[in-house]
Amino acid sequence: MKIDDVKRRAYAMPLTNPSYPRGPYRFTSREYVIINYRTDPAALAAVVPEPLIAPDPIVKYEFIRMPSSTGFGDYTESGQVIPVTFEGQEGGFVHSMYLDDDAPISGGREIWGFPKKLATPKLQHEGDVIVGTLHYGSVLCATATMGFKHVAADKEAVRHSLLKPNFLIKIIPHVDGSPRICELVRYYLEDVTVTEAWTAPADLQLFRHVIADVARLPVLEVLSAAHFIADLTLGMGEVAHDYLAGPVKS
Repeated sequence: MKIDDVKRRAYAMPLTNPSYPRGPYRFTSREYVIINYRTDPAALAAVVPEPLIAPDPIVKYEFIRMPSSTGFGDYTESGQVIPVTFEGQEGGFVHSMYLDDDAPISGGREIWGFPKKLATPKLQHEGDVIVGTLHYGSVLCATATMGFKHVAADKEAVRHSLLKPNFLIKIIPHVDGSPRICELVRYYLEDVTVTEAWTAPADLQLFRHVIADVARLPVLEVLSAAHFIADLTLGMGEVAHDYLAGPVKS
């Protein structure tokens, strides 16, 4: 293989048989359960990187069922998103993600810097309750329960919330183990259509685990919950701040 062939083909690893195809990546019938909760302010401050600011000690715990996504397949995801601001712009910092499919783990980490780890999240309907669970191996790390479709929610308000930017820390090490890339990445969801949206009472329990450490941001009070289904495209990212290029703006 010639050098020009390597450069032409090199968009993902492995070079000759990448773990995922080129984007864009379209998701249909993506089902969300998001539980908003109040957490410990000191614990939150310890995980939100400058120049992001978390104005309130609030965390969004998410379970997302993705039955049809181009290139990434059929999978389920669970994790935590922290409402933040960046230079006055409201958005969400993706703090943790656990999922059960190799292609979106590889693609998410390599392209955007999603903090994805392999685990076993599930989102199921059990009679009049929606149940989300996260296992890492045999250990239960999170349990969420929510009433099934109690009150219709404002679909346009949900859509508006999905259009806000999301932020990630993308880290790629050099061959000597030092950071070669360390960036604050911003991305948007695009072409969003919310087909249904609901609210209901909910509860959330997080359990301590050395690797799936969702309990590092403990649940002090459940504030609200949303259950909705949407079609959307995962947009490509942009570098909002390069940590290796210079100091964070004050």
